[in-house]
Amino acid sequence: MKSESQVIVRPARNLRGSVTLPGDKSISHRYAMLAAIADGPSRLENYSTGADCASTLGCLRSLGVKWERNDGAHNAIAVQGSGLSLTAPSHPLDCGNSGSTIRMLSGILSGQKFVSEMTGDESLSRRPMQRVIAPLTAMGAQITSNKGRPPLCITGADLKAIDYAMPVASAQVKTCLLFAGLFADGETRIVEPLRTRDHGEVALTSFGVHLDRQGNEVRIRGGQRLRGIEARVPGDLSSAAFFLCAAALFPHSQLTVPSLLMNPTRARLLDVLIQIGVRISVTQLEEVHGELVGTLQVEGGKLKGAVIEGADSAALIDEIPVLAAIAPYTEQGIEVRDAKELRVKESDRIAAIAVNLRALGALVEEREDGLKIPGGQILHGAELQSFGDHRVAMAFSIAALRAQGDTLILGSECAAISYPAFFDTLQSLVER
Repeated sequence: MKSESQVIVRPARNLRGSVTLPGDKSISHRYAMLAAIADGPSRLENYSTGADCASTLGCLRSLGVKWERNDGAHNAIAVQGSGLSLTAPSHPLDCGNSGSTIRMLSGILSGQKFVSEMTGDESLSRRPMQRVIAPLTAMGAQITSNKGRPPLCITGADLKAIDYAMPVASAQVKTCLLFAGLFADGETRIVEPLRTRDHGEVALTSFGVHLDRQGNEVRIRGGQRLRGIEARVPGDLSSAAFFLCAAALFPHSQLTVPSLLMNPTRARLLDVLIQIGVRISVTQLEEVHGELVGTLQVEGGKLKGAVIEGADSAALIDEIPVLAAIAPYTEQGIEVRDAKELRVKESDRIAAIAVNLRALGALVEEREDGLKIPGGQILHGAELQSFGDHRVAMAFSIAALRAQGDTLILGSECAAISYPAFFDTLQSLVER
């Protein structure tokens, strides 16, 4: 049962069915931005239905890019590329809640011959932007901000290539700099401290851009032109995480997820779920525009425990909330380390997870860079906060499926940021 601002989640006895997911958010953002600066038209099927990706489209329209949405069976976006030169906006670009939009689009705007301002909602206005401001300034853009936070005012310039070692692992920052590198004189080299998702690199290649990749290093030469593409965005693996973890909670569950993104830089989640006892098999694996896509068959099992740290924390940064939410139901519990980045997401996710787990009656140790959550716990229904964070709202709807009694999640409407149909989809899969 749900209203506009809250949802009641009742305990379930099993989960069974098939779920086809909206297009991956990370890929949708990147495809739309690159289609905007490509030569010629692009058609993007299964574009994400989330509000964040709609924010990207809204900003592109304000920059003179023509696009149309077809809400039919393929949920396609048709984009008419403007080439590398966009049009000066007549008003500030509203990025909503989307850190992906403001960070990645800033790379393109830094190479334009006009001034643009990028704003967002209250949550986005608290998020750190110095990680893109510093390298883009080094490339020649002029950027002012509110003490390193939005709004950003970007004066574009003739950019120069840089050799940049990223201090913090971030796929958004890496993509921002690759996009800026398209407008730079010379070859831009980016080195990341830990490997992050490579959708930016794969998308650029699909649009005809040549990159050199070796280990954690990627190089891009400026001045390359992009060509429009026709592509289908694979199902969102970060959204799938919630249903995979729901299936994990029930020993006799059976879940099928077709046409799902299986990119190796994102699929570490599957390794971790298999490690803790979920039975997962992959069929119909194929490569589409450089991205691996497959069908998952999932069955629940006896859940062990796990330690998530180092490179895994970076690879699983979006999935940690739901893994933490099911941690009390595992035998040995789950410990999360090296995940301080969670504190500067849409909410302080470490604090939000700890508050909600305690409200459900769980023991949890909150640390500066993570959490330690013992296993073998019995949780009870409670009133929980979403903290305006879509992943927190969705994660605790999964934890509530095994709690004793009903759980009320306040502020559940924020799930629309990434997955508007989430609660209806979950309802269609659970058995009570």
